[in-house]
Amino acid sequence: MSAAEFSALLLLFAAATFTPGPNTTLSTALAANRGLRGALHFICAVPAGWVLLLLLCSAGLGALVLAAPMLRWAILAAGVAYMLWLAARLARSGTLGQADAGQLDVSFAEGVGLQFLNVKVWLLALTVVAGWVLGHPDWLARLGWTGLLMVGFGFASNFTYALVGALLRGWLAQGRRLLWFNRAMALALVATAGWMAWSALAGGAAS
Repeated sequence: MSAAEFSALLLLFAAATFTPGPNTTLSTALAANRGLRGALHFICAVPAGWVLLLLLCSAGLGALVLAAPMLRWAILAAGVAYMLWLAARLARSGTLGQADAGQLDVSFAEGVGLQFLNVKVWLLALTVVAGWVLGHPDWLARLGWTGLLMVGFGFASNFTYALVGALLRGWLAQGRRLLWFNRAMALALVATAGWMAWSALAGGAAS
């Protein structure tokens, strides 16, 4: 992999991982409600899901999804529904104790599974596989490098957002601040779900 290719890949990962999305929103909300330690399992689940999706796309799953419109729509519908469900749970959590009791809880397995319902992650994996991995004689080494970068950027971005949420935890514990913070995070999830649906519909109409 040339220096130019590697630099372009770094810029792609930086732009894709540090911009707000469902993962960073949930990392922030989990840390604000449950503390940084309480968000670590989700922070680790994100890059694990990314790498698993990258490997499956390299093995041909991405081509299958692109070739099957009904499958793409099913992934989109499941992703939108799951994010709306998470948003509803988040919007009802108003105290730190309530959140710790399970009102806001995303397991490691759920965190990994969420990546398969996230259109943004699919686009990232498909772009990386098509542009940097497949069709090159050193594709296996490239797959290894891109996987390592995915883990690094996925963990770093979500840990950064979670750290912000954890630092706000004491301030949010006063009065009804946490409730309104959670509702703002829930609204961000709803907006993300709406963007996913709108993008898919606009793309389908254009094609």
